[in-house]
Amino acid sequence: MAKEYRTIQEVAGPLMLVQGVENVTYNELGEIELANGETRRCKVLEINGSNALVQLFESSTGINLSNSKVRFLGRAMELGVSEDMLGRVFDGLGRTIDGGPEILPEKRMDINGLPMNPAARAYPSEFIQTGVSAIDGLNTLVRGQKLPIFSASGLPHAQLAAQIARQAKVRGTDEQFAVVFAAMGITFEEANFFQESFRETGAIDRTVLFINLANDPAVERISTPRMALTAAEYLAFEKDMHVLVILTDITNYADALREVSAARKEVPGRRGYPGYMYTDLATMYERAGRQRGKTGSITMIPILTMPEDDKTHPIPDLTGYITEGQVILSRELYRKGLQPPIDVLPSLSRLKDKGIGEGKTRGDHAATMNQLFAAYARGKEAKELMVILGEAALTETDLIYAKFADEFENRYVNQGYKTDRSIEETLEIGWDLLRILPRSELKRISDKILDQYYEKH
Repeated sequence: MAKEYRTIQEVAGPLMLVQGVENVTYNELGEIELANGETRRCKVLEINGSNALVQLFESSTGINLSNSKVRFLGRAMELGVSEDMLGRVFDGLGRTIDGGPEILPEKRMDINGLPMNPAARAYPSEFIQTGVSAIDGLNTLVRGQKLPIFSASGLPHAQLAAQIARQAKVRGTDEQFAVVFAAMGITFEEANFFQESFRETGAIDRTVLFINLANDPAVERISTPRMALTAAEYLAFEKDMHVLVILTDITNYADALREVSAARKEVPGRRGYPGYMYTDLATMYERAGRQRGKTGSITMIPILTMPEDDKTHPIPDLTGYITEGQVILSRELYRKGLQPPIDVLPSLSRLKDKGIGEGKTRGDHAATMNQLFAAYARGKEAKELMVILGEAALTETDLIYAKFADEFENRYVNQGYKTDRSIEETLEIGWDLLRILPRSELKRISDKILDQYYEKH
């Protein structure tokens, strides 16, 4: 029986000080029993001698210092996992919120997970088809990769996230594919949008949803992604599934981290975020990957809104260091009405070369990808010149490139949120666009590939 303490000294916001405790460890879970029998959960943030500083998961209202009791449970926060989690909706503490029955857990897992031994990691090399041309064709997602989406407030990252979650698949295999979707600090409307979007298409059957709303406590927001990753680790490494984890919005998560750090009176780092934010984000992101000898894998797409559209802000900056590239949404393309407004030039998938080519996508993929990048970049330059100097100052070739850039945005990038393109369709659209340019301009593609595809028409 856990020992009970009636030595609560003070409650300040989400924090509470308990004195005279014995054998209590960092991160341990606790329960507070109020005078009326109600219990609330908390976890240990700091131990100093016999004093324990604990953090409340619910609000501190109604806690009377003299007649409330605290019990420490001797374990860290755990999630009960089982295959029945697929198709279900949970809150940030792993409790079901969809009105269905409780999950009967096959086992309980510590939500902090175990870091993967670098030597046990297998190199990501298999292509994941998201059905979105700007990602599949140019910034390819590979199984076991961490590829964040950098968005900004007001841009449609929620629609893109839902689209990827609905459409993503590993091609040519009958291996089980699951999506774990964790939403942090979102509004009720957004939560509703995600649930309805998955239900409409039937994608909910292979999805586990964790939803933490904007009015839920900050500390719950910190546990939400860890709950989701624990569910993903169980499905991937114990049930041999390929799991795509989508975390939105990491900015809300980092703000919750800052809030808790400020409550603990820690010395702030850049922009008021705690100095250990890099480490904290890394402990989450690094749980993605593939392990040698295990069939399953975890691929991660963290989504974050860049404050003031600034990609040098600490959150996107640190995320960029830890992950393998980024997909950037552009306000300019959004204003033009492109859906999704993915800006392909500053976007980058560092592992794209590993997941494409013969036997994975198609032999012409790498060459066409490089050629499309180069032609689009030159087309954008030509359009900028046109704005400054007028159309008359451009050469005939420049005008062709300017036309190419417009067509590329309208036909390749702008596909809408309901279109699911196979990689073959994406590559064919790429060739259609390249045919706008004279063959002599396609210097990045070998003659052999040009003979095969360019001359088709």
